Amino acid sequence: MSFLRPCALYKSFITFPSRRWMPCQSWGFLRWPGFDGFFRFLVIALLWSTFSEIRFIPSSSMYPTLRVGDRIIVEKASYFFRSPAINDIVTFRPPEQETGFGKDAVLIKRIVAKGGDLVQVHHGSLYVNGVAQNEDFIAERPSYTLELKYVPSGHVYVLGDNRNNSYDSHDWGPLPVENIVGRYVMCCYRPSNH
Repeated sequence: MSFLRPCALYKSFITFPSRRWMPCQSWGFLRWPGFDGFFRFLVIALLWSTFSEIRFIPSSSMYPTLRVGDRIIVEKASYFFRSPAINDIVTFRPPEQETGFGKDAVLIKRIVAKGGDLVQVHHGSLYVNGVAQNEDFIAERPSYTLELKYVPSGHVYVLGDNRNNSYDSHDWGPLPVENIVGRYVMCCYRPSNH
């Protein structure tokens, strides 16, 4: 019954040195990583939840940059080390005087001016300190007019990229910097039907 025994070619194939090691030879890589691995995972999870979050875009106020249904990553740590900058897209709590928003409501808009700037909108253009801004990211030119407004220190002026369909600083004025929750980092999911 020699035909049931492995042939010499098969034996040499299995015992060939480069074939002996296999990536799954030991199933130890599937074990729980132990206390150290669990502790590392816990620290990373706590840092992630403390300094970043994932948000859902419910409206078209930031179209075309962000679309309805997009999931975005917002980081909350950088403004501890630096001031908000022009063109940063930020999430923030609405100003106190605004009604109609829930206690946990968070809006997202683009910073167009900082404290000490003068903002004006006329003839379909945004002017900051008398200089027309080149805004190739907006959906369409604003159809409204905004008289000259001064942005006080400790405030920013925020507008949506969809200027004619956005509830923003042109409606309620400058936003206090302490209302800013975080800064947009990237879109991590965009629905395919848009």
